Amino acid sequence: MGFTIGGIREMRSGTRRRGRAAGATAVAEYTGLWGWAVAPGARASAGVCSCGDTACPAPGAHPLDFAREVPPGATPGMAADAWAEVPGASMLLPVGRSFDVLDVPEAAGRRALVRMERMGLPLGPVSVTPSGRTQFFVAPGAAAGLPGLLYRMGWDDADLDLRALGRGAYVTAPPSDLGGLGPVRWLRPPAPDTAAAPPQARLLLGTLAYICHRW
Repeated sequence: MGFTIGGIREMRSGTRRRGRAAGATAVAEYTGLWGWAVAPGARASAGVCSCGDTACPAPGAHPLDFAREVPPGATPGMAADAWAEVPGASMLLPVGRSFDVLDVPEAAGRRALVRMERMGLPLGPVSVTPSGRTQFFVAPGAAAGLPGLLYRMGWDDADLDLRALGRGAYVTAPPSDLGGLGPVRWLRPPAPDTAAAPPQARLLLGTLAYICHRW
């Protein structure tokens, strides 16, 4: 039996419904299981942001001004209702509340992660972006304290491709697309203990700075 135009439309709408359901499920996991807020974000295609601003400074990587944030603890029903209002939105996690982020080049981050695991250091969630960055989730306050920590460790004068993201910043949550480049992925997914209490930045910073300096 051949396909019909109506059948193709039905299949496409079914795909969209499954996509929306998957997005709502992921949002519910972030809010209900890990206790993180999720902000609906813009998407990008060929460098053009869905926000409509032709001069957008962060295409596909910023919250939608008109969309409501899904709060921590939201039920699956609340997440589904909120995400139904923003079909196709990416999932963004606000930084500076439950966690800050240490952001380093992907290759250096992967190497540092292997070394940290061998050393038995406490680790929180770790993601990798299609733009070539590794992001270590650490306790809030890392962004404000980074200059002092680097100074005390003797890395303040080093040329390090290492930065901390704090309050006011957002990171794209896996498996959302980042700026039309592809999906963000977990190298170490959240777990009940690490999502609620990620490690202090000082516990990881020495290894990260050393690897970034050598890279």
